[in-house]
Amino acid sequence: MSRRLFVSVDLPDELAEDVAAVQERFEDASGLNFTDPEQAHVTLKFLGDVADDRVEAVADAVGEAVADADVEPFTPRYEGLGVFPSMEYISVLWLGVAEGGDELTRLHESIEERTTAMGFDPEDHEFTPHVTLARMEHAGGKELVRRGVREWDASVGEMDVDDVRLTESELTSDGPVYSTIERLPL
Repeated sequence: MSRRLFVSVDLPDELAEDVAAVQERFEDASGLNFTDPEQAHVTLKFLGDVADDRVEAVADAVGEAVADADVEPFTPRYEGLGVFPSMEYISVLWLGVAEGGDELTRLHESIEERTTAMGFDPEDHEFTPHVTLARMEHAGGKELVRRGVREWDASVGEMDVDDVRLTESELTSDGPVYSTIERLPL
C-alpha cells in the first residue's frame, strides 16, 4: 500500500473566504476547475506515491530538512495573480506570495535536497511560491484569465507560519481530500 504525499505550508481557515472571493472573480471563465479554498496551501514538494513503510522515514527527513533550512516562524502575505506555464498556454491559475517567498524558497530547497537524496524525483522547473486557485481544463475562458491576471488586484492577506506539513492527498470523485500526516515545527 502507498499514500500520495506532498509537503506544504497550509493557509489558515480564516483566509478561505478571501481565497474564494478571488476565485469568484474568475467564475465566468469557461474551463477553470477551482481548488477548494478551505484546502489552500503552498506546495513545497510533491512526493507522489510513497509506500506505507517509508512514510515515517520521509517524515523524519522532511523534519531534518526543515531544521536545516533554519527558517524562523514568519508571516507571508498572499497577493498577486499568475499562471503556469505561460500566458499563451495556461494550465494553472495561482495566487502569489508578496512577502515570505524567501523563507518558502529556503524550505523548498532544503526539502528538495533531502527528498531527492532519498530517491524522489527532482523538480523539473524553478520553484515559484504560490497557492493554486484553479486548473484550466480547456482554453474557453483563457482571455478572461489573461485579463484578470494583468488587471485585477488580488490579496487575501497574511498569516503566521510556524510549521510545515506532510500531507496526504486522497483522490476522490469530488476532488482531492487532504489530511495532515505530520506537523513539522519551524
